[in-house]
Amino acid sequence: MNPTHLLWRVRLCSALRTILACSIVGCTTLYGPETLQRLLAYPAFSYLTTIIIVSDATLGDTLRSFWHAIYATIQVTMLSIPSLWLVDPARFTNSLAAVGVALCTFVVALPESTHLMSKRIAFGQIVIVYVGVVIHGAQTGIIKHLIHVASSTALGVVASVLAMFFPYPRLAYNEVRKTCQLYAETASKRLDLLAEAFSAQDNSSALELVSKVKSLSEAGAKFIESIKHNLDRLLWQRPQLRFVTANSMDLGEKLREMEIPIRGMEIAVTSCHSFPIGMVDEELRNVLQSLKEQIGLNLEQAKWPVCFGATTAPERTGNFSDKFKQNLKTTLVTPEDFPASLFFYCIELLYNLLIAQNPNCIIEIDSKESSCYSEKQAKCPFQKTWNILKLRPTSQQVVFAFKCSVSLGLAVLFGLIYNKENGYWSGLTIAISFETGRQATFAVANGRAQGTAMGSVYGVLCYFIFHKHVVLQLLSLLPWIIFGSLLRHSQMYGPAGGVSANVGALLILGRKDYGPPSEFAIARIAEATIGLICFIIVEMLVNPVRAATLAKTKLSTSLGALQECFKDIVFAKQNICSSNFPTLRERHNKLQSQVKELEELIAEAKLEPNFWFLSFHGACYNNLLGSLSKMVDLLLIATHTIEFLSRESLRVGVTVEEFQEHINDVLEHFKKEVGSTLKCLEEVTSIKSLAVLEKELQKKNISQPHFSTNGNAFWVPSSEEEVENIAATFIQQSRKVADKIYTSDAEDKLKNETILCLGGLGFSINALMKETMKITNEVKELVIWENPSSHINLYEISCKVKALHT
Repeated sequence: MNPTHLLWRVRLCSALRTILACSIVGCTTLYGPETLQRLLAYPAFSYLTTIIIVSDATLGDTLRSFWHAIYATIQVTMLSIPSLWLVDPARFTNSLAAVGVALCTFVVALPESTHLMSKRIAFGQIVIVYVGVVIHGAQTGIIKHLIHVASSTALGVVASVLAMFFPYPRLAYNEVRKTCQLYAETASKRLDLLAEAFSAQDNSSALELVSKVKSLSEAGAKFIESIKHNLDRLLWQRPQLRFVTANSMDLGEKLREMEIPIRGMEIAVTSCHSFPIGMVDEELRNVLQSLKEQIGLNLEQAKWPVCFGATTAPERTGNFSDKFKQNLKTTLVTPEDFPASLFFYCIELLYNLLIAQNPNCIIEIDSKESSCYSEKQAKCPFQKTWNILKLRPTSQQVVFAFKCSVSLGLAVLFGLIYNKENGYWSGLTIAISFETGRQATFAVANGRAQGTAMGSVYGVLCYFIFHKHVVLQLLSLLPWIIFGSLLRHSQMYGPAGGVSANVGALLILGRKDYGPPSEFAIARIAEATIGLICFIIVEMLVNPVRAATLAKTKLSTSLGALQECFKDIVFAKQNICSSNFPTLRERHNKLQSQVKELEELIAEAKLEPNFWFLSFHGACYNNLLGSLSKMVDLLLIATHTIEFLSRESLRVGVTVEEFQEHINDVLEHFKKEVGSTLKCLEEVTSIKSLAVLEKELQKKNISQPHFSTNGNAFWVPSSEEEVENIAATFIQQSRKVADKIYTSDAEDKLKNETILCLGGLGFSINALMKETMKITNEVKELVIWENPSSHINLYEISCKVKALHT
């Protein structure tokens, strides 16, 4: 299946469901009975609710949003009635409405257990309730007014749920199944291309194949993210859980485990300097082809998560390790042989991962449920109850609630002052814009403003052309909704721009009795601008630190986490105990999360305006991010090799003490040199600028620190020859271990795998040193970019930072 065609089909189906949901709302509000039309007094909010729920949703999402809407309506009703009874609607002023909106918004936004969708719907209802009271004054019936708001919300939610059944229910189960199939096909293609590249006869062919692999790797990463996202939706589709494996919720981790050897093979191929590779002869090429086909058969069965844990592996036509055992005796001769060792080790690791899953893990949700699943289900109600009872808000929730309440309060106040009749839109525009975490504020505001303007202009033009034909007005919405739905996935506008574009056109072409369309469009654009200005100002006051500054701080934190992970690269007796390795993986998971956060901050920093600040050096940060990501993969591979060697050492006749004797000295030297470099780089990137550092030193009366000439204080290899020297030392010590392995009585297959492990560890060390060189150069370039008039010496800056914090 072509991923591009599938993506187009998924997005087109999503757009068609959006059209259907909006059509239900439009037909109900325009052609429904008069009594029903009077009850649905706010069709604009019905459209808005429909758009924010149905876009890219599954049936489970809409069912969840249905309950979120009910919860939001109950909250708003309970909060609004006391204030509306205490203050007569006839005496409600603009200021009182703004205060009421701010207070109710704060209460709704504060609980951590309330879902963001529920909060957004509640924010919109609060704006309509209080602004509607100001507009209608003494004519407002409190209960009747709240019923109108609740009914308009219910119409949008029900339309969204019904649209999910067209042309067939869009289930998260099916989405995961399709994405798993795509990931399996992509992984199989990557494996084919990597095997072809490894066996290539010239450099140009290998480079062409590697470029294709990189493109597929990006697609594979997106598929994994999509699978993780859709797995959370499965809980709202209980009937489909009978097809899910007992460990399906760990599918993301399983796929990540599969990515490690594939990424290792990719790194190995890209590290080869010339092709063809000398040790790959015709016989070995045939064996590689055979193993590739066997792995491909396993991947072909991956039509659904059970296949990653329930495949029946085909019979191996031959033992891969045995077939090239003669070649293995020459793999630890030069560093140029390291990539081949890593490639062979990773393809064996991938095969073992695929055949090591438990085939008896399919469960049925009936009276014979598995005890593990039943226990998990039994804990769910208690867990949910505990989450609801966690009434003590965190500081992050308080800040979020304050930001939402002040933004909406100011937007409603200035919106009512500017245009009382259309005062809703200053608040409604930003009610659906809030995020609990950081977001690119200016990019979101820009996308929403442009989307509002485009949708409004399109609506006015279509109304001018088809003003005598209501049906044609509605039909003209169809291509625009498709366009707006596709616009959600664009980098320029994003979800905010796509939603605003659709809403802007729907409010003009999908309603009646709201006045001249051109006047309404101008008034709404002005109101939206007022709301967005309030949104931006409050965001800047609450989060004054720029994303560029946070990106540099996160870079320093990531380098510190990377340094911690280097401590795990050692042979020790405690490593024999498998309970020690979860701790190592926990450190790697922490490092991965730090790098992921750095990636998000870099993306946000690229979108924010520079104003009077120094422009963001995006290219340099991209290079740093690439090196850090590669080092994460290499550290995972190194941990796998050490785990294997520590576990199998006694079986191959080499004790952990002998590994320590021959290998640990090299590893300790490597960790000391690279660790000191990363420590210094962490300190260098922790400062704002050299000028600020000098001021801090002067403020504390600290004289210029003494700079040691000790080479171990800050290790920066001047050339790759020095890296190769450390690699050569590792090879020399590894050969001693290899000789003992080959003279032992262990199985040949285990001996060969152990030698491959040693070669893979050697490659990881070699590559980690090279990436450290790259990071050092990039950090120096970054410091020069920020301090163009200063002489840059990284070690000197590091010593000053140490003196400042001593």
